[in-house]
Amino acid sequence: EAVAAEWMLEFACSCLCRHFSEQEGPEFRRWRDVAQALINGLSQIPPHQKKPVYLCQLLIRVAQGKNLGLKFENDKRISPLESALSFWTLLEREEMNLEKLHGDIRRLIQIQIVAVHMENRYFKEAAEVLERLFTDSESDKPLRVKLATVIKTKDPYVPLLQSFSYSLLICKIKSYIELFMKENETNFLIQEATKQVVSKGLGAAAWQNGPVEVNENDKSDLETKQRFVSSIILLRDMLGQQHETYGRMQNCCLDVDSSLFWMYINCLLGLDNTQNVGKNEISLACSRKRQRWTYQEDLELKAGVREFGVGNWTKILVHGNFNNRTSVMLKDRWRTLTRID
Repeated sequence: EAVAAEWMLEFACSCLCRHFSEQEGPEFRRWRDVAQALINGLSQIPPHQKKPVYLCQLLIRVAQGKNLGLKFENDKRISPLESALSFWTLLEREEMNLEKLHGDIRRLIQIQIVAVHMENRYFKEAAEVLERLFTDSESDKPLRVKLATVIKTKDPYVPLLQSFSYSLLICKIKSYIELFMKENETNFLIQEATKQVVSKGLGAAAWQNGPVEVNENDKSDLETKQRFVSSIILLRDMLGQQHETYGRMQNCCLDVDSSLFWMYINCLLGLDNTQNVGKNEISLACSRKRQRWTYQEDLELKAGVREFGVGNWTKILVHGNFNNRTSVMLKDRWRTLTRID
């Protein structure tokens, strides 16, 4: 089990990196949940798995870096980016050969921690976080003084913050991801998947480097298997939480005859058609229902358009905090908001 979990964590980290780089919001969030469930299942982090764990935690936090309402730490003052900085510090300790890139990313995270507070008009908090971020070392002093001056202006659009923007931070992290992926080309599950592709005559190189033509049945089967793996991990995590709550490991189970159980399974597997499952052949539909847009989501959408521009819906989706939305939904909502205005 420990060996299999290690392979799965490596694979989840690889998928998380790829979808972060490609800015695929829904897929990134799906693999974020898988990676987090696997990490939560570790009693301790083996030395050789520290980098994947730290990188997953970094990406999860950077993706939500502009959402000051989201907290990853017990200390409610700590923003997602400040939490990300702690994991970046741990990553730096694991490798010594990327000093220039390490320094660039560290500086960008520090600047953006202050910038995000200022964009939200939290100037007092920006000053407080500056005190936490920087030590009294001489190397930190120039940047600390510049940021202190910026905070006093109460202008989130000064040249310093624009030059070291959030988009530049994302680009630098993508550069780091490329290097990480090259180092981890020996990922066991990817190698085994490649063998399967080769055995079916599809060509491993084509599979690794770009889309390949597959028949619809094979494609559907692969997607179902991927969803099933994710669902089992999440279901295991849920059962673990149930065990912690009631403290009954032997009797910790779900009623497989209940419609609620099968609805949960269907949702995890992404089955949006009516399914006949269970010995009573319970028919259930798990289709996506229309959800009202909240005021907070509208603010996120407007902020995203200001930063990335109209049309960059995927970028806005990745960097915003939306409730189960797609890029098409964002586009339609923006059209509605424009008409209202």
